[in-house]
Amino acid sequence: MRRLGHSSPHIRGARPLTCSVPTHGDALCDCEPGVHTSVNAARRSACATALIAIALLPLAGFGQQPLKREGDSWVRTYTGSIPAAARLRINGNGPVTLTAGSGREIGYTVKVSVMARSEAEARRILDQQSIHAEVRGEWAILTVPGGAAMSSAIIRAPRLALASINTTNGAVDAKGIDGALDVNTGAGALTCDRIHGDCKLITGGGDIHVGEVGGKLRCGTGGGQITVKTVGGASTLETNGGDIEASDAGGGVTAQTGAGEIHIASAKGPVDATTGGGQIIVDKASGVVTARNMAGPVRIGEAGGVSCESRSGGIHLTNVSGLMRVSTSVGSIFASLMAGRLADSFLATGNGDITVVIPSNLGVNIRAVNNMADNMRRIVSDFRQVQARLNGTRLVAEGAVNGGGPLLQISGTGGTIFIKRQ
Repeated sequence: MRRLGHSSPHIRGARPLTCSVPTHGDALCDCEPGVHTSVNAARRSACATALIAIALLPLAGFGQQPLKREGDSWVRTYTGSIPAAARLRINGNGPVTLTAGSGREIGYTVKVSVMARSEAEARRILDQQSIHAEVRGEWAILTVPGGAAMSSAIIRAPRLALASINTTNGAVDAKGIDGALDVNTGAGALTCDRIHGDCKLITGGGDIHVGEVGGKLRCGTGGGQITVKTVGGASTLETNGGDIEASDAGGGVTAQTGAGEIHIASAKGPVDATTGGGQIIVDKASGVVTARNMAGPVRIGEAGGVSCESRSGGIHLTNVSGLMRVSTSVGSIFASLMAGRLADSFLATGNGDITVVIPSNLGVNIRAVNNMADNMRRIVSDFRQVQARLNGTRLVAEGAVNGGGPLLQISGTGGTIFIKRQ
């Protein structure tokens, strides 16, 4: 283990230390010529001994670096460097900014601030704080002051196979990691970009913004918005309250919010989306989309199947193939089926209309039931094979469309069921 010190601080008003050693031509004393050399050597030895003694003393300026008053706080800034290592761990107590991918060593600037009534009190507190920078095997480790002090750290590093950042509170911004990134903060916004490996971002509260991640992604916040631009693998996005938006996911997506909108533009895999209130939008997914909404609408574009539940809100489906399991307590349902393979499915609403659009090259068997029809027009069909008839208090329409196929059950209460030709 190697422990590294800090760059020597500059002390205001200090004069450079000098040691004058005369040459042979200088007049030293009234000594005999034979004594001249021995006196000169003795003085050289004494001077060298003094220099060594001074060098071995603790850095006097380490605890006396200039202080700055910033608002109600006193601030001291430290700078230093650590030899390059494949992995970097940062233990913080405030905001952290990490930029990797260039340089030959790990450089840092740490600003430490304290609340104090006077400069003398601030100096006493800061003199008890320390920054630890060390190398342990493949790890470079930077630990900044905590407790009564708040520290903000800016780190620049060469290429990193792994970066781990833990801070008690404060925002974290990390960019340019060749490998994986793991971030955890007690509270504060998290931002990352150009992460080539897996990425894990956890905050007790604050927004999370993700640029490009090459591997898998996991985001969690106690409350705040989550936005993701591009991720190469599967994504898990969770917030207790706030919107979730992902533009381009290279794998499946799991998104959950206590209250807020969820919008997944593109996912090359299944999508599982849950919100306590707010709309759910999935524009395109290669797999099955599972959506649960306590209060709000659901809109799904192209998908390889849908499983959707809403307690209050309409559901809109376009270009859906495969399995459909769709229900809402209150709200209308619109489903435009995509040519190709359809599995046995059902669409149901407790209060609202249901509209189904069927392409000419999709065979399906229809069974539609309106449980509280007040007239024969509560089921309207473009297909003569599927026409409404009364069955007790219910209105029923069933038959084969385009030669028949999987069973599509449609159930409504009070509204109108439309079965349309595309």
